[in-house]
Order: sequence, then C-alpha cells, then structure tokens
Amino acid sequence: MGVEQWRNRISTPSPTLPLQGGGGFCGGNFLIKVLVVEDSPVVCNFLVHILGSDPGIRVVGTASDGEEAIEAVQRLQPDVITMDIHMPRMDGLEATRRIMETQPTPIVIVSSVISPREVEMTFQASEAGALAFLPLPAGIGHPEHEATIRKLVQTVKLMSEVKVVRRWPQSRRIAPVPRPPERYGRHAPAHVSVVAIGASTGGPPVLKTILAGLPGNFPAPVLIVQHISSGFSQGFVEWLAKSSALVLKLAEQGEPILPAHVYVAPDEFQMKVGSGGKIALIRGEPENGMCPSVSSLFRSVAEVYGSSAVAGLLTGMGRDGADELKLLREKGAITFAQDKESSVVHGMPGEAIKLDAAMFVLAPQEIVAMLTNLVSGKQA
Repeated sequence: MGVEQWRNRISTPSPTLPLQGGGGFCGGNFLIKVLVVEDSPVVCNFLVHILGSDPGIRVVGTASDGEEAIEAVQRLQPDVITMDIHMPRMDGLEATRRIMETQPTPIVIVSSVISPREVEMTFQASEAGALAFLPLPAGIGHPEHEATIRKLVQTVKLMSEVKVVRRWPQSRRIAPVPRPPERYGRHAPAHVSVVAIGASTGGPPVLKTILAGLPGNFPAPVLIVQHISSGFSQGFVEWLAKSSALVLKLAEQGEPILPAHVYVAPDEFQMKVGSGGKIALIRGEPENGMCPSVSSLFRSVAEVYGSSAVAGLLTGMGRDGADELKLLREKGAITFAQDKESSVVHGMPGEAIKLDAAMFVLAPQEIVAMLTNLVSGKQA
C-alpha cells in the first residue's frame, strides 16, 4: 500500500482544512454517509479526517479489507464508499463486484499507489460498477495538498447523487442483442474522415465496448476525450488496448492522425485537430471545468472536418461538449448520444439530446454497429 511512502507525507492532519465549498449541496441537515475502505491505518485515518472535516459529510464507518466492506455496507448502508484496490483477504475489485451485485452503492476508488497493476484493477472495477477513481490526496506540505483534498470531497459529493443499479454476476449476464440502428439514408457521408467521442462518469467501460467492437482495419481515426483523474491516462490507454484491434495511444503534439488509430487526450492538455490532420495539444485554461474538455475537441473537429466527421457523447455528468455537438450537426456531421438506459449518468448525452444535437440516440453496441456501417458505406 505504500504506507511508508505516505507516513511521512501525511504526518499529523492539520486541525483546519479549507473544505467549506459544499455549502447548500446537501440541503438542510442532510449528511452524506461515507464508508472508508482502506487497509493502511495511516491512510485510513487521513481519509477519515479529510472527509469528516467537511460539514456535508459524515464518515459512518471504516473497513480494512473487502470482506469487512461487504458486511459494513449491509449494516451501515452508506451513501458512498471510498474503496482501496490492494487489500488482504479480498481486494477492492472483488469487493466492488460483490457490493454492486448485492447492495449497489456509489463507489469511488482511491488508490495510494498508481502502479500498472493497480491501474488495471481500477479500470476493471469501473466495469464492475465503480463510478470514479482518484489518487490519494497529497500529504500536508505538498503544493497540491489542498487541491487534491477538494477534488476528493467534490467527487464524493457528486457520486452520492448517482443512482446506481444492480450488476448481475458475470455468470448470469447475457450479452444484449443490438437493435438495428435507424436508417441513415441521405445522412450517410461519402467519406468519414474522423470519429470524435467525449465521455465522463461511467465512460471507460462503454469506450471499451465500442473500441473492442470496431475492426482492426477501421478506416478512420478515433479521437477521445475521457474526463479522468491525472495519472490514470496512460493506464487507461493500456487497459483499452488489451481488448481492441486498433492502435491505441496517448496523443502527442503534431502527430498525424491515421486510420485504425485511437488517440486519447493526455492529462492537462486541450486536444484539438489542426489543419493537415495533425494533433494539437494546448496547455490552456479548463473549459466547462475540464482540461481536456470535449468542447475544445469538438469545435476543432467541426472547423477542420465539418460534414465528414462523426461525433458523439457518452455517459457523464455536466454538459461538456453538448453545444459543440450541436455545432457539428449544423455543419453536416453525423452525431450521436448514448441512450439513458445504458448511461451511468445521462448528463452530457442528455443535454445534447435536449438541444437536438444528436441525430441518433443509441446503446453502446448500437454505436458500434452504426460506426461500422457508416465507415464501410453501408446503410442499416
């Protein structure tokens, strides 16, 4: 767990922390009940202090492994769980699976060590139903201490609003049969130059489904902005690559975008496409609170590719990319949004649908069918 690494950095928690930004969030006297699952006593105490210092949160219990976590969820019925990944007896991945199969609860993965193995398990936990993942907040004295604390508190509060659903055990899952997508008719472009996709909360497993379903000779590049915590992007790409026949990579400044390649926006850069079909990475201000932002990518795609683009919004909070998806549709691009039934949070795609920005509203498997048919020139 990297306890020694954190023991000196955490030290004794400061008596006061700048966590008063949640005023009005909880409404009245409502407190968000949080269960902290962490096997290191030092890290556990740190998290309890951080969360308990916010007036809108009450830590109702702790657990030191997955088995204790499952029992505590049934007994305490928390609104949110912060979950470690690497623990004795039962790790956070298996605990997440079992909780989501028995008593669904919003889960935020909080990891003190971002190793390749833990990152992979984190994304596997997102498939099992975990909503978000964060690195452990920086210790006292670190320049990012206050910012990372605010991020954790904000994430816990936001995830408490998500209505999670039961996940059936894998042995009982039946792969859904895709419904035939709507006929594209005269909307189908003569040539698809690029596919651009934006996603946030709940996005990683949906993107995995989409990319795993596209053929290795997919004749267009795919550009992705996934709202994700800093430090996880490279592991995200590696996790996606294991199930896809396409070439996946973090985007690099100035590189040409090529067919059958997937370019994921890196941390803290706005990813755009420039003239000549090359990646442009800009260290700019956040847009819609995000860097990278979907809006920034979509605007550049609309400007450079116009009617030869395909773009869509997947599950996620907020409205990042909704207005720009409307712009793309107005320029003649094919646009889509994930349907409400398959979305963890229908914020971003829902906002696009309200604006009439999405020509098609589809489940993940239907998105695969649509993209494959469009780029191959077929009609449904």
